[in-house]
Amino acid sequence: MDLQALIAHMETGEQDAVLAALLGFNREMSQCFTFSRAEEQDREHLGELLVGFLNRDLQPSCLLACLETVRILSRDKRCVDPFISRSAMSTLARYAGIATAQTAADSQPGEGKQDKGGDEEGEADTLRAAEKEASPPAENPDLEVIVEALKSICNILLHNETGQAVAAELQLMKGVAERLKHCRDPTWSFEVRFFDLRLCFLLTALRVDVRAQLAQELHGISLLGNQLDAALGLCWPDPLETARVGLVGVPLEEMPPLSRQQTELAMEILKILFNVTFDTNRRKVDEEEAAEYRHLGAILRHCLMSQADGEERTEEFHSHTVNLLGNLPLPCLDVLLMPKVQQGSIEYMGVNMDAVKVLLDFMEKRLDRGHKLKETLLPSLNLLTESARIHRETRKFLRSKVLPPLRDVKNRPEVGNTLRNKIVRLMTHIDTDVKDCAAEFLFVLCKESVSRFIKYTGYGNAAGLLAARGLLRGGRDSGIYSEDEDSETEEYREAKAHINPITGVVEEEQPNPMEGMSEEQKEYEAMKLVSMFNKLSRGNLIQPMQLSMDGTMREMTPEDLKNLSHNPLLQSEERRDADSDEEDQ
Repeated sequence: MDLQALIAHMETGEQDAVLAALLGFNREMSQCFTFSRAEEQDREHLGELLVGFLNRDLQPSCLLACLETVRILSRDKRCVDPFISRSAMSTLARYAGIATAQTAADSQPGEGKQDKGGDEEGEADTLRAAEKEASPPAENPDLEVIVEALKSICNILLHNETGQAVAAELQLMKGVAERLKHCRDPTWSFEVRFFDLRLCFLLTALRVDVRAQLAQELHGISLLGNQLDAALGLCWPDPLETARVGLVGVPLEEMPPLSRQQTELAMEILKILFNVTFDTNRRKVDEEEAAEYRHLGAILRHCLMSQADGEERTEEFHSHTVNLLGNLPLPCLDVLLMPKVQQGSIEYMGVNMDAVKVLLDFMEKRLDRGHKLKETLLPSLNLLTESARIHRETRKFLRSKVLPPLRDVKNRPEVGNTLRNKIVRLMTHIDTDVKDCAAEFLFVLCKESVSRFIKYTGYGNAAGLLAARGLLRGGRDSGIYSEDEDSETEEYREAKAHINPITGVVEEEQPNPMEGMSEEQKEYEAMKLVSMFNKLSRGNLIQPMQLSMDGTMREMTPEDLKNLSHNPLLQSEERRDADSDEEDQ
């Protein structure tokens, strides 16, 4: 439809004509997400007219059509200016049912904006009227109107920083949180609940102040934990053990998959919780907070053990769950091991390892895919590393799966298709974060013992982590681990003396290049090598390094090389090199 014609209808103010024009425009533009620059001014003018229209007393059908048009126009990030004023945002918030008293006051033109010497009684009347306006209708709310207003606000927040700031000032998070408290109320449809959560996600992702407000003032962990509980339909047979309502005692493999709507709601909640808990594992939590996080951890364990509608959706659901588990305080992760061992459960040392096995399988699936490893693999690998570091049973179980007793001493640690081989290959990955995380995982499984780490990975693969930790001279890092024995297989014991520690395998015996040399000849070759290093170092082609007394690598200074060169053989070699350089010139 021609925008000029639509604007002309809007300017008449006749609701029936406006409704017919808007319905035609909405039908035509329903799937439009890219807009012509040529009509930018017309779209902005239309937006201004719509905001004015929304402040009138409208027929329900005309109101809904206006909001649908606002939603379509707010897709264009260059034309959202009419909707980002305090008045416009307040109006949309009122129709979305999330207006606070201050928000409602802002949506009333000319009210709540007294001069310094203005009438205080009039201002109080305005706020009282605003409080009434702010309360959503208790009976039969128009859910379609609420959804359209929520969608429009989400579009504005996505595209415009000013809109984000205004939303924060108007305390929209408070309004959303108030409705989230009624998560079990059947009044609210799936779409209302979903876009409440989407709005909450955008606010917490884009505004640090709103994130803190939700976490602290609005008790976001408890609020969103209840949301997740309601979305999944959980009951609690034990304080930290979950089940689905009506399916208590049903084995996990026989549990029906979550519905599409359950999964969509749960994933939005998980994303919001990730924003809110982003820095939790970096700080200490008090006893009350720890109880909240353990309760949340029990729900997340249920998420891990649940299937969604389809393999792809299940993986996405588990991915959000793993991301959030990585934010929880480490001591609270013991809830993953708390459920009783039941028939069909994976038991290890008397502990239920079902959740840990799911995490391990999830990590291996991401590893096999090999796509964007930093984004897809590291959350699960980090989570397994920290769980193994703090929980002895988890570490022993993971070690039995990843680093079983060593039998293959003929193939290099990075060669093969076992999980150990795959992770060792990552230790030389081009991405430093991936490389370090893989090495750290195996190092923790080896109880941070250098000799055991080298045994399973080879010194060449292990050197990067050992150098960074100052452990190139051997020993053990400062982690606290139990004193269990490192069992050796018969195959490893027989081959141990012949294993090359650099590669980690038995290699064919190589001829000794110094065989038949006298001690003087050996010393001459060694000093010749030092001379070559010295020459390359002076030309800044290489930086020689040496192992310091604390086990870390440090640069060799010219003085260090000079000390090595106090040998008559080296000095005569350097003179010959200097003579040959002069001849080349």
